[in-house]
Amino acid sequence: MQRRVAAIVTAPINKEAIHLGGYRYAGHTEILAEKTGAREVGMMLMGGPIRVVLVTTHLSLQQVPGALSTAAISQKIRLAHEAMQALGFDAPRIAVAGLNPHAGEGGLFGDEEHRLIAPAVAQARQAGLSVSGPLPPDTLFHHAYHGAYEVIVCMYHDQGLIPLKMIAFDRGVNVTLGLPIIRTSVDHGTAYDLVGSGQASDGSLYEALLVALELAAHRKKRPA
Repeated sequence: MQRRVAAIVTAPINKEAIHLGGYRYAGHTEILAEKTGAREVGMMLMGGPIRVVLVTTHLSLQQVPGALSTAAISQKIRLAHEAMQALGFDAPRIAVAGLNPHAGEGGLFGDEEHRLIAPAVAQARQAGLSVSGPLPPDTLFHHAYHGAYEVIVCMYHDQGLIPLKMIAFDRGVNVTLGLPIIRTSVDHGTAYDLVGSGQASDGSLYEALLVALELAAHRKKRPA
C-alpha cells in the first residue's frame, strides 16, 4: 500500500488448513480485500489467449442462478474492462457468457439471459464499453481463443475454468481485480500429494510472476 513493492505474487493456499486454523476467509482474495479496504473485488484467470472474469466463484451449481444479479454482472464487466486496460488494451472487447445452454434459446431453457444478463450488457454499452452478449458459452470460447475477444465474463466457476485449464493447465494465472495493489497467483492448489515427488510444476508460478511484472510496467506508464 505504501508502494515499497510493485506487486504481490502468492503461492497456493490450502483453504481447509486456514479454516482449521480458525480463519473464516475463503482464500487470499478475501484476506487482501480486507487488508487493503477494497470494496469490490473480482477474480480473473488468464491462460494462453483466454482470459475469464467470474461473476460467481465457489458456489454449488444449485446456488448460482440465485446469486446472479444485473448489478453483480455489471460490476464484473466493469472490472474486466479495467483489467484489460491495465494490461494495455485501450478499448478491450468483452464477451459476456450466457448462463443456460444456447444462452437460453430465447427463454426456452431459462430466463436469466434476458432478465439479468442482457440489462447488464446494455448498461455497459451505454457507458461506452465494447461488450457483446449474452453469448452461448459452447461457441464463445472458440471465438475468444481465435482472437475475437480480449476477455470473457463468465457466470460461474467451471464455465470459465474448464476451457481455460484445457489449454493452459500448468500456465494459468489468477489476478485479483479491484484491489489498490497488484496481486497475481497460481491457478492451482497446494498439491500436498506431490510433495517430495519431483513432479510438481512451477509453470503457473512463473507465469504469475510474468503477469505481475507486466501489470507493474503498465501501471508505471499510466499517469498518476
